Amino acid sequence: PATGLTMKSAGAKTRAAAAEVVDAVVNGQSLDAAIAAHETQLPPDDRSLLRMLSYGVVRNHFRLQEWIDQLVSRPFRRRDSVVNALLAVGLFQLCDMRIPDHAAVSQTVEATRQLRRPKMAGVVNACLRRFQREDLASRPAASDVTTWNHPEWLLAALRHDWPEDADAILAANNERAPMWLRVNAARQSAAEYRGRLAADGIAAEPLEGVPDALRLAEPQLVDDLPGFMAGDASVQDAAAQLAGRWLMAAEPARVLDACAAPGGKTGHLLELGDAAVTAVDNDAERLERVAENLTRLDVDATIVRGDASKPHEWWDGTPFDAILLDAPCSATGVIRRHPDIKLLRRASDIEELGSLQERILGALWTTLAPGGRLLYVTCSVLAAENDAVVSRFLETSSDAAEDAVLPNNNIRDLMRRKACGYQILPGTAGMDGFYFACLVKKVS
Repeated sequence: PATGLTMKSAGAKTRAAAAEVVDAVVNGQSLDAAIAAHETQLPPDDRSLLRMLSYGVVRNHFRLQEWIDQLVSRPFRRRDSVVNALLAVGLFQLCDMRIPDHAAVSQTVEATRQLRRPKMAGVVNACLRRFQREDLASRPAASDVTTWNHPEWLLAALRHDWPEDADAILAANNERAPMWLRVNAARQSAAEYRGRLAADGIAAEPLEGVPDALRLAEPQLVDDLPGFMAGDASVQDAAAQLAGRWLMAAEPARVLDACAAPGGKTGHLLELGDAAVTAVDNDAERLERVAENLTRLDVDATIVRGDASKPHEWWDGTPFDAILLDAPCSATGVIRRHPDIKLLRRASDIEELGSLQERILGALWTTLAPGGRLLYVTCSVLAAENDAVVSRFLETSSDAAEDAVLPNNNIRDLMRRKACGYQILPGTAGMDGFYFACLVKKVS
């Protein structure tokens, strides 16, 4: 059996790793990449705690930082920014986790040694003890930024675009997202797969209007899902699943999946029909994930590394009957899955992304056959990336029109009609935030 010392060191090492992850995110690295870089230093049994601490601290960054600013007399030097992150890890444990306070404090203090900052142990201990003593958690937040744990620019953008729904969006963004599955419709129905889950003691619920979707009552390891490695199901949010059936309803023969990585939607397109699918993305590493996903599903697509805004560099000249443009965006509709978006995105990104989206949309339109359809999709909730982009395109493209017919009427109540296209807001029926606009190319 482990001694008290080794158990304490193991707990401290997990806190230290979480501090390094949070520090990396604050300094510009994505949360998933930071966790991947640090979790290998921990035994498998400690990695779930690392993820819980890392996600929780990043999700509550602005509130935690406000408390830290009250607890320290002056900001930490840049070289000690990881100690600031460690304090956030300690505060998060005291406020939001079912860890005994004495364990949270002692192991967070011990983590200073794991971080090679032993001289900071007294500072961390004093701050955490003062936080408890003065009950800072009960004090009202100083601003909306700390109330909602969102940056000021994003608060303003959401309230401008969604004045009646902003608070609900913010609240949804701060929740933990549920785990959704997409059942492989080529092999069984969602009802049949739900029965297989139930036989293994896994509860799941369907969503009317999204035929292949099942929402798990509790997240599961994919290895524990029946037939997962054989391609019977995939992990994909229900909102993202709408794209495949929307585009494939017309049974196109030749389909382009643009900005395809990591390939979730590509796989769905291939599960729904016999179309020849070309998957294009400019990220070679992420294209490897597309190939891995398609191999697991036992389906084939033509995978091409290329810039979607420059089809002349990779297109063979044969028009596509249908195009899925999953446009690069701010991902403000999936913040609950990727809370680091709140730290990594800037207001200036939105204008740049809008320009990129317009370039890609205009370029890909030239590859679409007359009578064909292009489904423009983002996981953003900001108008500047959604209906504003599509509206400008429709105004300047005489051969383009919107096809506003939804794939089925059961999803009408899940969507908000925009100037053009439809928006699902985060948290609606447990789904992520997604925007969809279906455009048809007129036949001259």
